[in-house]
Amino acid sequence: MVVQWRGRGRGAGAVALGLVAGLTAGCSGPGTVAADERSAARHLALVQRTADVLVRSGSSRARTSLETANGGTRVTIRGSGGFDYGARLGRLRVVLPADAAGEAGHRPVTEVLAPGELYLKNRGAGVPSDKWVRIHTAALADGNLVTGGATDPLAAAELLRGARRVTYVGEARAEGDGALVRHYRGTADIRRAAEKAAHVRGALLAAARGFRARSVPFDVFLDERGRLRKVRHRFTLSQVPGGGGELQVVSTTVLYGFGARVDVELPPERDIYSGAVAVTGA
Repeated sequence: MVVQWRGRGRGAGAVALGLVAGLTAGCSGPGTVAADERSAARHLALVQRTADVLVRSGSSRARTSLETANGGTRVTIRGSGGFDYGARLGRLRVVLPADAAGEAGHRPVTEVLAPGELYLKNRGAGVPSDKWVRIHTAALADGNLVTGGATDPLAAAELLRGARRVTYVGEARAEGDGALVRHYRGTADIRRAAEKAAHVRGALLAAARGFRARSVPFDVFLDERGRLRKVRHRFTLSQVPGGGGELQVVSTTVLYGFGARVDVELPPERDIYSGAVAVTGA
């Protein structure tokens, strides 16, 4: 846009320059704002449908980590395994750290995740090593988002349905294969996610009741097909039993090897432990 002007001295020039600036802002401003709004809406929609894309992907391998911080104490639990998203079945080998007394690390815990249920083997606490403990996830105060030491990838993706604000951070490289991924950052509301969930609604409803803060900050990395490659959630749990302040938990899930064969079988009924087991939730 060209604006011709005539005048004398600095005053006329200043007025003309101000007019040019005002006209330029008036011409491009609304269009730029509208484009930004459309872009933000696309980013939000892409993140919110992550769970649907994950189910269509069929299966994958997974690595998980769960870091808790209470005061000056930090503990990290790591897991690895595979998930069949169509059947909503998964199996993880979860490694617990050595305890605060410095003793050797605990035996790895085997976890089988199924619709509405969590099965644990080598849980300890008086449970025979050849028996499984069965827990109904909707009965847990956190819906098993963190109680089992890992967040079910499908639940992690469903939680993104509750995203309210999403910012595109930029491009990055996926862990492992180095694939190009897009990094988004935002905040999800657990109750909103539960209302919109298609696969783990009961667990998310329990979490909405049990978590002190329903707003969950997240960072998520999606590949060019919209598949979840990495997600990090930051949870705030209710006050720790026995005293202390809030418990901060950072849950990270990394997915790779999409389409990999994943065979998961539920433990037979005869191998389910029938004794009383203390269950701790959020």
